Amino acid sequence: MNAVPEEPTYVASDSTVAGQLAMAERAQFIMRTYAHLVGAVLTFAAIEVLLFVTDLAPTLGAAVLRGGPLMWLGVMGGFMIGGWVATRVAHTAQSRNAQYAALFGYVLIEALLFCPLLFFAALVAPQAIGIAALVTVAGFAALTAIVFTTRKDFSFMGAVLRWGALVAMLMIAAGAVFGFNLGLYFSAGMVALAGGMVLYDTSNVLLHYPKDRYVGASLQLFASLALLFWYVLRIVISLTSRD
Repeated sequence: MNAVPEEPTYVASDSTVAGQLAMAERAQFIMRTYAHLVGAVLTFAAIEVLLFVTDLAPTLGAAVLRGGPLMWLGVMGGFMIGGWVATRVAHTAQSRNAQYAALFGYVLIEALLFCPLLFFAALVAPQAIGIAALVTVAGFAALTAIVFTTRKDFSFMGAVLRWGALVAMLMIAAGAVFGFNLGLYFSAGMVALAGGMVLYDTSNVLLHYPKDRYVGASLQLFASLALLFWYVLRIVISLTSRD
């Protein structure tokens, strides 16, 4: 999971950023970005359904659960590298096909990463998935509305978010190596961190992305949305599985 927010580095055929566009062009850029985000979410859901229908989800989930914390840490590390590569391609590739391939590749990586967690949720608290999805969508929509209504530039949060993400990854690694559970409070902190990333990324979409980088913008928003969903789902599983 690419949890660290990027300081965007673009190679764009047109360096005009969203904040400098005329109203009609800016609206078109935003619509394209969010249309691709919706497409990414639907593709993610379709892949998850396919994994469960074909019984690959139980196989992958059981393998990771049997492998223990260190195996899970290795899986997450591999997927983080893949996410970083996909983000770089989406931000720098001149070919539109390469950008779309990066977006699809990242969605596929996230779908595979989520598979063990969704499998576990289906076993211990099946209702948690739907609840977490609704909470995540509501939270994402509220944070997006804050940026759209205030028009505030949240790019100043970048350094703090990157530092927070680095500390979180070190804690996750330490938990896996030394075998301690980070617990509910850590998940709540990660939800707050993911919310900050949504503000940061949405602000970049409105003000800082080059107008031909809507695929990369949608990938960055999807990454933050996925991180938010991951930790909301962990919290909901923890709360509902106690009943």
